Amino acid sequence: MSGFRAGFVTFVGRPNVGKSTLTNALVGEKIAITSAKPQTTRRAVRGIVHREDGQLVIVDTPGMHRPRTLLGERLNDVVQQTLSEVDVIGFCVPADEPIGPGDRFISEQLEQYPRAKRVAIVTKCETVPRDAVADQLLAVSLLREWDAIIPVSSLEGIQLDTLVDELLALMPESPALYPRDMVTEETFEQRMAELIREAALDGVRDELPHSIAVTIDDVVDSDDERRDGDADDASPAASSREVYASIVVERDSQKGIVIGQGAQRLKRVRLRAQKEIAALGQGRVVLHLRVRVAREWQRDPKQLGRLGF
Repeated sequence: MSGFRAGFVTFVGRPNVGKSTLTNALVGEKIAITSAKPQTTRRAVRGIVHREDGQLVIVDTPGMHRPRTLLGERLNDVVQQTLSEVDVIGFCVPADEPIGPGDRFISEQLEQYPRAKRVAIVTKCETVPRDAVADQLLAVSLLREWDAIIPVSSLEGIQLDTLVDELLALMPESPALYPRDMVTEETFEQRMAELIREAALDGVRDELPHSIAVTIDDVVDSDDERRDGDADDASPAASSREVYASIVVERDSQKGIVIGQGAQRLKRVRLRAQKEIAALGQGRVVLHLRVRVAREWQRDPKQLGRLGF
């Protein structure tokens, strides 16, 4: 197709500037989990945006940070590799926070990736008045030369089409890289594991979020007529999957926190994750969760390998 453009973009920025939320808004489907906890994203997740004149492949990566564990080092490696390969880097700064040392540090790091074009994105524009957005745009423009500077709101859909247009204009001419009906490379099992982890992260604090991992232990397809009051689709004879998963933590004390008094917290995690998984549209799902301890897994190369890192 003449004039068709396709390529890769990744978003960088401090924790909680809205990178994964922006990715989901552009793709039009939840392919990356979100949380207020830093370093929520743990691997490169690809989401595909389809337009008549082009295709954007958004690579959602872990945030840049100073690693304190072997897991942290491996996450940084993912970021470095992604930044060296993409066509465009989108530098995200929230409209409601002043530019600080962390933003300047990340902006300076972009010099290490000369092949990529650079776009500044001011996120969360719905949270402040227009004059504050204008002030932030000016502050961002003073950091360095940008190929474009765009204010957006992922939650209200403001300027998202403009952002896609600008990003596509910076991509090379290329045939489509993925089929038109594909929105992510993530498997159903990978997406389930992430949605369970997202539910488990809700409400936990201190170091526990970093210590949580999730494995899918077994998926059993069934076409039966049983009813499960906790399932989202409890209709008879519905095509269903029994999903058995483990929430992995590093210490016995963390296990107790995740399970909660009378196992009530684990039940809330299960019901929330089951609802999110059902929204993926893969049929009825009945989720079974257990919590197990893998001591200091973030620092153990063998256990990291078993957990997919």
